[in-house]
Formats: sequence, structure tokens, C-alpha cells
Amino acid sequence: MRKKAIAVAISGGIDSACAAAILKEEGWEVVGIHLVLPLPLKQREEKLRKALLVSGELSIALYPLDVGNFFQKRVIDYFISAYYLGLTPNPCVVCNNMVKFERIISWMNGKGIDCIATGHYARVRRSSNKRYIDLLKGKDKQKDQSYFLHRLGQSHLSKTLFPLGDMTKAEIYKEAEERGLSASIYPESQEICFIPDNNYRSFFKSRIDTSTMSRGNIIDLEGNVLGAHSGTYAYTIGQRQGLGIGAKEPLYVCQIRPETNTIVVGPKEALFTSTLTAEDFNWIGIRRGEKTLRVQAQIRYRHEPADGTLTIISPDIVHFEFDTPQWAITPGQAFVCYEGEKVLGGGWIRKSI
Repeated sequence: MRKKAIAVAISGGIDSACAAAILKEEGWEVVGIHLVLPLPLKQREEKLRKALLVSGELSIALYPLDVGNFFQKRVIDYFISAYYLGLTPNPCVVCNNMVKFERIISWMNGKGIDCIATGHYARVRRSSNKRYIDLLKGKDKQKDQSYFLHRLGQSHLSKTLFPLGDMTKAEIYKEAEERGLSASIYPESQEICFIPDNNYRSFFKSRIDTSTMSRGNIIDLEGNVLGAHSGTYAYTIGQRQGLGIGAKEPLYVCQIRPETNTIVVGPKEALFTSTLTAEDFNWIGIRRGEKTLRVQAQIRYRHEPADGTLTIISPDIVHFEFDTPQWAITPGQAFVCYEGEKVLGGGWIRKSI
């Protein structure tokens, strides 16, 4: 009987390196997949070098998979268009579903590879009715990445393993050091992978002719003009720095109105709201018959899930009301619902009240 084969997404970082090492020690036949992204040549080569180093240390084959064109269309173009429309995008959520899992699983087909694994801090388990695979939070609350995975479907989850889901980051570093993995010496990246300096405004300007964008007004909640801006793309909800206006009290971006080329600012308390509408909602398991559910909801990665009532408007549109007002609910960001540690699903925030 042959070993079960598994494709591990190898970035060259510590998490994917440890995931591959753990699976190999458990007896899996491990192959590494390195996604080649549309990055500057030097950055692409450095990422591949680190991935090859990891695969060499683990004595596993590594297959570079060029996803450049697909990544450009699905992630980068989406990222740019979202800012152009006054939204704040989440490229990692889109990449996981449309690029990482879709492309690797497609590559696996016909190659006798049974499963896919990544270094995400999340877990999967068969549901209580044995019909579905549940997506669960990772054990490490500080590193849990289930929020970024909420758009995965059963076709993905049924073939997926998350070897790090029951571990903490501290345990991962210890495991990597004990195995002598060189990935443990590299600092962990906190940046968007295609924006190495984390300056999304410069990235946007490098891809779009912003000289064609007209100047617009920055106004307060009463409509008084306080200043001017040179492009709504340069602002996000909750932003305080870089507004270029003087005021007696701190002001924050409360609304972005690309249709009138206007930025609305106000005091911090104006950003506390209780309700939102989310669209393109993805249900991970079967959607229950109830029209309303009591759940916990998360509105950004570092947001602590908060209690509230979910009202199902249609299969892919939901309304949510928090028990307690939340700060800076941001159109364009992912909205994810939980029942305890289980992810029910999520959508994209379109408006808040």
C-alpha cells in the first residue's frame, strides 16, 4: 500500500517549513509547491531560493508553479480597483481561495496527490453529522488565521490539512530549531507579499495614472470644507495621520465617497456603529433554516469577534447587528461569522450604519 501523498505550499518561511517537516515525519509522501508570483525578479529569486533551501533540508521535491497571470487578474487588479472604488481590500483572503488552493488543487489533479497542506494557523474536522468539513480557529489565538480562509468551500476543505492548527507560534519556533530548519532565522513578514515596503499608496500610483484624478474636498460631518485631497484611493476608514488638515480635536476618516470625490472626517466616536450589510456571503457548511442566528462576528483580522444577530436576507446577502457598537466598520473588508471556534462563513462589507 502506497504512502498518501500531500502537496505542501512552501513559501520559504518557518510556518510552511514546519508544516512540511511534521507531515513527512508522520509518514506522508510530501512534495513542495512554490507559487511564483508576479514580483520583481530579485524578490522572486530570493523567495525561490528560500523555498529550495527548505526543500533541500527536508529532502523533498519542490515544484515551482507560475501563477503570475492568474494572481495579477484575481488579486492585484482586484486590489487596485477596490481602492479606486473607495473600498479597503483584503488581498490575502482573495489569494487563499482563488489562487493558492484553486491553483494547487488543480495542479494536483491527475498526479496521484491526495491532499494539500499549508502553514496556516487553523484546523479542520468532520462535522457532527459527518456530512461536512468544519473550519475551526487555530489553537494560538494571537496567530489564528481562520479569518483569511473563510471563503474556502467543501471541495477545498475535504482535501486540506493544517498541521500547525493545534500549535502555538512559540512551539513552531522550537520545532524548527530542533529540526535545524534555516527558515527559523528569518524574520516573519508582516507585509502584503506583492508590496514589500508595505506602502500601498506608492504601489497604487505605480499602477495607475493618478495625475488624471481630480482634487476633491475633505469635509466634516456637517458638510463644511476643511481641506482638499488628491485622490480618494489614499484614504482608509479610521485613518488619522496624513489628512493634511488642521483641527482643534483629532479627526478620522469616517466615509469615502468616490462618487462625489469626497472624504468625510469626524471625531473618533463617530466611527462607532452597530450594523452592517455584507454581500457575496460564503457558507462553509450547510446553511441552516433559521432566518436569524446569534453568532460572533469579526470585521478585520485583528478585531476580536463580537456578539450580535445575523439576519439572512438572501443566500449571499446578510445583515448584522452587534450588541455593542464597533469601531471603524470598513467597506471592502471581510466580515466573518463564528459559532465559538467554528467558522460559519463570511462575506464582504458593503455598508455600515
